[in-house]
Amino acid sequence: MRVPMIDLVAQQLEVDAEIRAGLDAVFSTAGFVGGPEVAAFEHEYAAEIGVEFCVGVANGTDALELALRAAGVTPGGEVILPANTFIATAEAVSRIGATPVLVDVDRTHLLIDPAQVGPAITSRTQAIVPVHLYGQAAPVEALLDLAGDIPIVEDAAQSQGALRNDEPAGGLGLVAGTSFYPGKNLGAAGDAGAVMTNDKEIAAKVRMMAAHGSAIKYVHEVVGMNSRLDAVQAVVLRAKLARLAGWNESRRKAAERYQDLLSHLPGVTLPSVAPGNLHVWHLYVVQADDRDAVVSRLNEAGVGAGIHYPIAVHLSGAYAHLGIGRGAFPIAEAAADRILTLPLFPHITVDQQEYVAAALAAAISR
Repeated sequence: MRVPMIDLVAQQLEVDAEIRAGLDAVFSTAGFVGGPEVAAFEHEYAAEIGVEFCVGVANGTDALELALRAAGVTPGGEVILPANTFIATAEAVSRIGATPVLVDVDRTHLLIDPAQVGPAITSRTQAIVPVHLYGQAAPVEALLDLAGDIPIVEDAAQSQGALRNDEPAGGLGLVAGTSFYPGKNLGAAGDAGAVMTNDKEIAAKVRMMAAHGSAIKYVHEVVGMNSRLDAVQAVVLRAKLARLAGWNESRRKAAERYQDLLSHLPGVTLPSVAPGNLHVWHLYVVQADDRDAVVSRLNEAGVGAGIHYPIAVHLSGAYAHLGIGRGAFPIAEAAADRILTLPLFPHITVDQQEYVAAALAAAISR
């Protein structure tokens, strides 16, 4: 048996007819940029996750950069974020000309640790970025208590549909950015993203900056960028959005099944859900001794295991200039050496999960 990390083909088959009908309509009118499909998706996604405003953009990194800019991050400022995240979180800060200030994560859930954030705040801090990692929300309420007037800008790329204390991930702070990369819980047919907020002025700023700094054609108020969600991606996203809640529930059931199948394995630490969280299981991430060998053995057995993420941000070549060596963030560094991601997607079968569990047991016993 071969079990992929994610089965996008099965997902596409479920929505194929609906997407093709929508694409026919777009191509018949040649309305490729903006238009009713994009407007409808923005409205529907905002309603689905419980925020007032959604602005579609070209990708998740742009979304986070635009969110940070709209929140007031400027060149020379500092932005606090966790060391255990995809590098795009830090890239969005760097592209503005601000400095990523990294902090460690909590040992249990690998989410930003509020206890580490307080000491990192300085007079130059312009934003704090909690990353809702692997499908569950970071403890934003604790960060709000620390932040004062400093805006909370959420990285919600892995949390579409997640809740914290019954409030939506992506609506917990001032503004949030998300990604609709194909492998996300809500994935496009290519790159796409969005910015979410309950602040009308923030939404207007983002829309203006994403359209070359222009709210009125040929009237450019600021130096912006070209980052717009196109109608083709909106068609795909609308079809999948209608199924997001059901697909997330399927992910939760699959995660529960893994918990049962894997609970007896020695040397394997299973993920857990933080109190107050509704997890959407974007990724099912365990920790194991001799991780690299285990991943190799799983791959040899046909299991699409991977690592999210093998190198903490401060140890990457891109951020060597920060001068932060190994040992600075011990929890994030230890996790980077032990974490591995097992296949989990809405259409995964019981047989596939049982095969993964058996393969993992065999891999750790060698």
